[in-house]
Amino acid sequence: MNEIIEFPSLKDIKVAHQRIQPFIHRTPILTSEAINQIAGCEIYFKCENFQKVGAFKARGAANAVMKLTEEQKVNGVATHSSGNHAAALARAASVAGIKSYIVMPSNAPEIKKKAVAGYGGEIIECEPTLIARETTLKEVVERTGAVFIPPYDYLDVIEGQATCALEMWEEGIPFDTVMAPVGGGGLLSGTALTTKYISPSTNVIAGEPEGADDAFRSFKAKELIPMVGPKTIADGLLTSLGKINFEIIMEYVDDILTVSEAEIIEAMRLVYERMKIIIEPSCAVPLAALLKNKERFKGQKVGIILSGGNVDLGKLPF
Repeated sequence: MNEIIEFPSLKDIKVAHQRIQPFIHRTPILTSEAINQIAGCEIYFKCENFQKVGAFKARGAANAVMKLTEEQKVNGVATHSSGNHAAALARAASVAGIKSYIVMPSNAPEIKKKAVAGYGGEIIECEPTLIARETTLKEVVERTGAVFIPPYDYLDVIEGQATCALEMWEEGIPFDTVMAPVGGGGLLSGTALTTKYISPSTNVIAGEPEGADDAFRSFKAKELIPMVGPKTIADGLLTSLGKINFEIIMEYVDDILTVSEAEIIEAMRLVYERMKIIIEPSCAVPLAALLKNKERFKGQKVGIILSGGNVDLGKLPF
């Protein structure tokens, strides 16, 4: 028998939002008349690129750490991540005064390793394969007794990510559509829960790279299809969709749109040029999807979550 998973309620999400206040910024919503003209609709960008650790991941990690019991906190927390979740968990643990053990692939960007070390996380390097990451993490958890906090396939993390959309709705904007990128699905599933609780008629649409389109294929097939060999500049979206995330997405997400690498780069450049803000490639994916399907969004009020701004400036694609 399949275990019945109880998704976080709107009340749970509101309580989580209060819980994580000391750990996060309330990020601004920005608009651009120039981009609105190009897109043919009104876009409201929720700037999680200005969030602590430079990404929405600060929310889920903080919520998961804060919900641990005192007994659980004693041995600290552990995870495997090459990116933003690693830094977010290390920072949340540091603020909570507990240890964090972060398994990172040897090829993880130096900027990400420095961030984790800067937040006091103990980095354990492994081969850059999922099997190596999972095996090394298992050894670390057995050795330390630390609690494993997964990056996205975890209810407390999803509940934390859902607070981003809650802040958007608190601004009083009557969104016709809310968009987010999808990788593991933590942000998208949280966004979908909050949005459908508050405004069931609002569309929730994800953007995904063609080179890492497991969420799109899973959504269309109505069964979870893992990604093999993803290839995209949107490095935050290389991971496969999580099981719990998939269940929420099937119930609450209206559509997933895919975009090419050229379309991602074009959207990313547009934000740099017109809004003068730094976003990472993953951030540009929903905007790219909107621009590719302008007719669908014509005249709408669209909320787009800019998921993060951790980009290696030496590797910009333009």
